[in-house]
Amino acid sequence: MTLRRQLGFWTVSLIAFIVFLAIFSQILLPFVAGMAVAYLLDPVCDRLETLGFSRLWATLTILLAFIFVLVLFFVLLVPVLGNQLAGFLEKLPDLVRSLHELMSQNFGERLVALTGINPQDLQSSFGKLMGQGASWLGGLAKQVWSGGQALLSILSLFVITPVVAFYLLRDWDQMIARIDGWLPRDHLEEIRNLAREMDDVVSGFVRGQVSVCIILGTFYAVGLALTGLNFGLLIGMGAGLVSFIPFVGASLGLIVSLGVALVQFWPDWTMILMVAAVFAVGQFLEGNILQPNLIGDKTGLHPVTLMFALFAFGYLFGFVGMLIAVPAAAMIGVLARFALRQYLASPIYKGVGGPEPADPE
Repeated sequence: MTLRRQLGFWTVSLIAFIVFLAIFSQILLPFVAGMAVAYLLDPVCDRLETLGFSRLWATLTILLAFIFVLVLFFVLLVPVLGNQLAGFLEKLPDLVRSLHELMSQNFGERLVALTGINPQDLQSSFGKLMGQGASWLGGLAKQVWSGGQALLSILSLFVITPVVAFYLLRDWDQMIARIDGWLPRDHLEEIRNLAREMDDVVSGFVRGQVSVCIILGTFYAVGLALTGLNFGLLIGMGAGLVSFIPFVGASLGLIVSLGVALVQFWPDWTMILMVAAVFAVGQFLEGNILQPNLIGDKTGLHPVTLMFALFAFGYLFGFVGMLIAVPAAAMIGVLARFALRQYLASPIYKGVGGPEPADPE
C-alpha cells in the first residue's frame, strides 16, 4: 500500500469518527462516562487479578466499591450541595444588588476619579456587566444541561454508565487484544509504541487531574466553610471541580467567594482577607505540590492549548466534547510529536548532507 493510500485510509477513518461524534454526541454521555470509568479502573482490576481474583470477580468487586462510594457521596453531600445551590440561585439577585450598592457607596468616588466616568454611567455599566455575566452563566448551564440531557435523563446516566463500565472492564483485555490483531502488520511495533505513549500520557494526566480536583475541591470547601462564608461548601466544591481548566476554577471561585464575602462580612476586612487566603493557599498547593507530583508535564501540552481544546471540543460536541477534549488533545500531541520526529529525520528537512535533526521535545 502506498503512502498516499495509507493517508487516505486514515483521513477517511478520522472524518467518519468526527461525523459519528457530531451525529450522536447528545446520546453518548453515559457511554463515554462508562468507557472513562473502565479505563481508569482497569489497572486496579489487573492488580486484583494478580492477587488471584478472576476477571469477573475483580470487575464486580471494583464496580461495587465504586458504586458504594458514589452512592455515599450522593447521600451525604448532594442534599447539602443541592440546598446550597437552590439557596444561592434564589438569593443571587439580592447578592448582586447588595454588591452593587456596596461598591457604589464605598468605592464609587474612587472609581469615578480613576476612570472619569460619572456615577450614573458607572452604575449602568456595572448593571450591564452583571447582567451579561448572569446571561453567560445561564447559557453555559443550559448548554451543559442540554448536552447531557438530550434523549437520556440524568437518571439514565447513572443507570447506563455502570452497566457499560462493567462490560467494558470485564472484556477490556480481550478488546485490546482484538484491536491489536487488526493493526497493519507492516507498522505493528510503531503503532504499539505510539499507543503505549498515548496511554502513558492520558492515564497519567487524567488520574492525576482527578486527584488534584478532588483534593482542591475538598480544601476549598472545608476552608470556606471554616470561614463561615455563605454557600462556602458549594463554591469550594465547584472551584475544585472546574480546576481541570487551567486557572479558571480558582479564578471563578475567588471572584464568586469574594463577592459573597463582601456582602456578608463588610466592613470586616479580616474575614474577607481570610476568604482570599483560602484560594491563595490552594493555588500555592496546586502549583508547588499537587501539579508537580500528581501530574507534572504528562500531556506535553501548554495550558493555553488545553483551554483551547476544552472550548473547541465543547463548542463542537457539547458536554461530551469537554469530557474527551483533554485525552484527545493529548493523543493529538503524541501524533504531532511523532510526525515532527519523522519530518526532522526526513530528507525534506535535512536535504542533502544537512544538519542533524533537533530534539522535537
